[in-house]
Formats: sequence, C-alpha cells, structure tokens
Amino acid sequence: MNRIACAALFGLSLCAAPASMAGDILIQTAQGGVATAQSPSKVVALDVASIDTLTALGVTLAGAPDKLYVDYLGDLGTQPVGTLFEPDMEALANLDPDLIIVGGRSATKAQPLAKIAPTIDMTIGADTIADARKNIETYGKLFDKEDKATALLTTLDTHLSEVKVAAAGKGNALILMTNGPKVSAYGRGSRFGWLHTALDLPEAFENLNPEVHGDAVSFEFIAETNPDWLIVVDRSVAIGEASSAQTTLDNPLVAGTMAAQKGQIIYLSAAPLYIAGGGYTSLSTTLAELKTAFTK
Repeated sequence: MNRIACAALFGLSLCAAPASMAGDILIQTAQGGVATAQSPSKVVALDVASIDTLTALGVTLAGAPDKLYVDYLGDLGTQPVGTLFEPDMEALANLDPDLIIVGGRSATKAQPLAKIAPTIDMTIGADTIADARKNIETYGKLFDKEDKATALLTTLDTHLSEVKVAAAGKGNALILMTNGPKVSAYGRGSRFGWLHTALDLPEAFENLNPEVHGDAVSFEFIAETNPDWLIVVDRSVAIGEASSAQTTLDNPLVAGTMAAQKGQIIYLSAAPLYIAGGGYTSLSTTLAELKTAFTK
C-alpha cells in the first residue's frame, strides 16, 4: 500500500503502526505516534504555530495559508493554499506535497487533507509549553535538524527561567483578552494559562473557565478582583483590525485597580500569542515582553 493511499484510508493515524518502510521514522503528534518518511522535501503547513517553529528551525515550506497575521512570518515565499480555516483543496492537489501539517484551527480538516497527502496533526493543547517542546523535538527529528532543535529548546528554557525569576514575588495577575468592547478573563488550563503555570505566576482570581473563549467578565469583576498585574491581549490587533484594548479598559473601575495605580498593565503583542500561540518565536516574543515588564 503506498503512503498516500494509506493516509487516505486511515486518516489521522497515517498508518501509525511501527515504521516499516525504508527511511520511515516514528514521530509524536497530537494523535499519538505516527510513522512517516524523514526529511520530506515538499511540505505544506496550515497551522501558524507550526509554521513559526519550522521557520525558526530553518525548514523551507512549499505551501501555507494566504494570510498568517504575524509580522515575522510575512515573507516566506510559499504557495498560498487557502486560509487558516479553509484549505484550498485544488491548490493543494496541484502542489502535490509530500506532507501536510495541520493543527489548531486547521485540525478539523485533517481527514479530507489525508486524501491528498500524508497529514499529521501538531495541535498545541492546554499544556502549551510541554506541547511546544514536543513539537520542536519532533520537527527536529523529522527534518534532520536535531542540533538546531536542541539549541532552540535551550534558549526557550533560559527565557522561561529568566521570566520566572523576574516575576517572583511581584504579586498576582489577571489575564484579559479584549474583543472590541467585550472582555474575557483567562486562568490556568486556558489557551493563555501557561503564563500562570509555566511562570509560577499566581492567579488574581482562581477557577476561571478554561474553555477556549475564557470567561466573559465585567469591569466590576476586574475592580473587585483588583489584580496586582493585568496582562492584556487585544484580539482586534491580532486579526489585523484597529487597536481597541486601551480604549476598552480606559474607565474608572479599571483605573482604580492596583495594576493600573502602579502602572502594571502589560499589553502583549497580540498576534504572536493569539494566532501563533505555542510557536517558538511566539513564545520567545511573549517571554521577552514579560521579562521587560517585570524587571522595570
């Protein structure tokens, strides 16, 4: 059975039996262990976190979504193959890739894509740092760039350690995402929860809903929680619209919090965190901004 037929028949499993074909290796994906060929030459990635990490590793991609929203991924020279949510099946078939990588927003398209080429799901889950590390290691093995992967992991660990030291003893934090006039809060176990768990940063309010959209909250909630730090993600900016977070949070209730009184509101670069969350450069960008804020 050839590989494409195998992928079409078994979907996400990609024939995940022990590697038996010459040159195949076993890699770890969001769906478990998968046997696939090492160093595929024509690769399409439909997940921005994966594109982020692959680019950091020096992997050249053949195809990617037409808009990635993240400035540092603006000039990859790849063939457009649809959007983050909707792959262009015809363009993909014409490109005839050796491997398609999905994750996050594109993960639901894995099975139909597997009819075109072997497809692996590299979704970053709730344990962002562990999954990011796993993906760096996996891509290093898959593309024969293990030395580079080791170097990235060492640097990432250094960044994490530096921010933990900088944040230690500085108080608690509340993570907010604004979407125009709407505000949601995120805690441990959420898409931004790694900021608490990986950095040992105490939550200003515990037991927030870990669902992907967070907990819708009011300005009264923010005032009552009275965090030492506010960490803010502006979704409007992340998706290419005009900034609105500072306008949304410009009111007496927020202004009365400890965070505002002490000048401890951190507006993170939104697109890396919201669009490419879990990618190597995304994580490095966020950690650098947090280190700067906590060491002022």
